[in-house]
Amino acid sequence: MRYALLVCHDEDARISAAERSRRAAGLASVPARLSDDAFGGGLRLQPASTAATVRCWDGGDIIVKPGPVTSAREQLAACFVVECADSAEAVELATAIPAAWYGSVEVRPVETEPARPAAIIPQVPGQIVAPAAVS
Repeated sequence: MRYALLVCHDEDARISAAERSRRAAGLASVPARLSDDAFGGGLRLQPASTAATVRCWDGGDIIVKPGPVTSAREQLAACFVVECADSAEAVELATAIPAAWYGSVEVRPVETEPARPAAIIPQVPGQIVAPAAVS
């Protein structure tokens, strides 16, 4: 099964140059710790201050707000996709990511079908929602 490892840390934390280098080296080594079969790719994100949040409503109202969707102490910094036998193996891989020791790594199962923007509809338990047709 595929899992997303969502790496979060406090972008505003004061750390020394030596510690910053150690963390960068540790993060860069994560793909080397995974077998080629397990590592499905990854993305390192720019700081949350570079984000824009988009919200749309019926009637055509659109709001674009500078910044991340939430103002949490920890911000999403990177995402890795891994292939693991189960969640215990995914958690074990997450412990190899340096941010797990000074931030957090969220381990989340990935849907089996590829994501398409038109198909991302929140699921409500017991409710069946059909996505709009994509042309």
